[in-house]
Amino acid sequence: MRPLEGLLVVSIEQAVAAPFCTARLVEAGARVIKVERPAGDFARSYDQAALGDSSYFVWINQGKESVVLDFKTPADAELLHALIARADIFVQNLAPGALERAGFGSASLRGKNPRLITCDISGYGEAEAVKELKAYDLLVQAESGLVDISGGPGERGRIGVSISDIGTGMTAHAAVLEALIKRSVTGKGSGVSMSLFDVTAEWMTVPLIHAEHGKGAPTRGGLHHPSIAPYGAYQTSDGIDTIVSIQNEREWIRYCEIVLQNPSIAIHKKFANNNLRVENRAALDAEIEAIVGSIDAFEYRSRLAKADLAFGAVNTIADLANHIALRRRRIRTVEKDFLEIPATPIRWSDTDPIDGKGIPAIGADTEKIREEFLPD
Repeated sequence: MRPLEGLLVVSIEQAVAAPFCTARLVEAGARVIKVERPAGDFARSYDQAALGDSSYFVWINQGKESVVLDFKTPADAELLHALIARADIFVQNLAPGALERAGFGSASLRGKNPRLITCDISGYGEAEAVKELKAYDLLVQAESGLVDISGGPGERGRIGVSISDIGTGMTAHAAVLEALIKRSVTGKGSGVSMSLFDVTAEWMTVPLIHAEHGKGAPTRGGLHHPSIAPYGAYQTSDGIDTIVSIQNEREWIRYCEIVLQNPSIAIHKKFANNNLRVENRAALDAEIEAIVGSIDAFEYRSRLAKADLAFGAVNTIADLANHIALRRRRIRTVEKDFLEIPATPIRWSDTDPIDGKGIPAIGADTEKIREEFLPD
């Protein structure tokens, strides 16, 4: 048995954040009815990389049912009300105020269905000054300051995946589960809400503390940690990068003695503790690069393993595809082709992973759902 079996989720969703949340609910056994506009979720056309389908859409929409509704029309509004009346969870990430104007505001829905849990996802929240702002992932990465600490010394950089969207979907998933626990105690549903900006800004707590109370915001360091040294990539004589992570002074001493084979570096006055190493990063890197650059990757990694230190390869996406730790699952595209993607990270001790779930064609379940929820 899956933990959310028997629960009904109705989601008016698009793009990434809300679909990510409901994808996790599907994995836990919930039935998710995805309500799409007549033109469909615009994420369906982001790209055609997944055997003709959109990569993001394929990733976070497997196992859902798709119903197309124009809830400005009386017939479709009636069906949507019927769906929500029987739902346990309602998720939406339309523009702030759009559903209230259409008669589907979360507070009024909970008034009609007291056990309903509602989850509203926005870009910047409901405050008058920001609620009208467009909030796509990169915009929020930029507005929150995330791109200012990402990238290399000479250029800001976008995080390589839609991290604000994904993080908000994760937060929404956690909030919905917390609301379910609360309902199991009180018998009543709750409303939860979050914004892409709030989620990303909360993740920026450490850089903000450094900026407001420390010695300034972290600088962009490429493949080097801003406040720990050495913690980053060094290139060996064969042009291969390896990331090493030194977390304490014991490891620093072993790194110098076994890997660099120069114990004097460990006690040098510029490198005697982490704060000094960060302050003197240029000199530290010069010492390390001179030694590491004189040996090949096999030798460097052998020494790191002998010293029992944490290290890792700087892999390409092609390397990920063949990684020994990568687990995969099969999903079925809209055209019924099978595609292998990374497995859901949650591993249950008593439940087999879901495999082979399909991606719904736009509106594929509309008539079936209409007959189920509004029988003649």
